[in-house]
Order: sequence, then C-alpha cells, then structure tokens
Amino acid sequence: MPIINSIDDLKRLREKAQKIKKLRDQSGKTQIVVGMGTVGIAAGARETVKAIHSYIKDNKLSDIILRQTDNFGLVDQDPVVKVIMPDQNEVTYAKVAPDVAKRIMQEYIGNGNVVLEYKISE
Repeated sequence: MPIINSIDDLKRLREKAQKIKKLRDQSGKTQIVVGMGTVGIAAGARETVKAIHSYIKDNKLSDIILRQTDNFGLVDQDPVVKVIMPDQNEVTYAKVAPDVAKRIMQEYIGNGNVVLEYKISE
C-alpha cells in the first residue's frame, strides 16, 4: 500500500481506485475473458484473442468487453475463455481455437445458445 503524505497523495490514490472500480463495474455489458498465461499462449490463446477481437470489430459489437487474465488454473484445457453475459451464469469454455471462438461468438453471444461441446462443467 502506498504511503500517503499529503492530501494530493490521497486524491491521486482515490482517483486511481475510482478508475479501477469503473473498469470492474461493467454491468449491462458482456465480458469475454481469455486466459493468457504462459501455457495458454503456448496453446494458442493469442490467436483466440485475435479471432474474438476481429469478430467484435467486423460485426460492430459495442456492448462487449474483451479482457485478458493470467490463467484459470486449467492448463490442460487451454486456451480457456470465460463468457459473462448480463443476468446469466458465466460459461467457461475449454480448448478454444480461433474457429471455436468464432462459433461461440455466433451461437452463444449472438443467439444465446451455449456451445456445449466446449463448455467446462461447473
């Protein structure tokens, strides 16, 4: 934790905390989180992220947040993608190659149908 020596230090810390909170508070938007740990990258997570980003851009989707995280602790299932849609349970997908990512975007994000063959049971 940083040392606060003045009111200015406190204001800067508050502003930083508010920015972080704003990023976390994305209610009403679909979040797609891709595990980008070392094993995920080796398994092709970069290509998966690129495929998702291209799909979002090509289809002009504006209510989607694409994020990256370290890993989900499922190294034998990488690349792992978690989809968090408003007012629904989050769905975690395993072995998401670029073609699978596109299918998830079309079927689940677009039509609300979970792609069961890649879904990790919870």
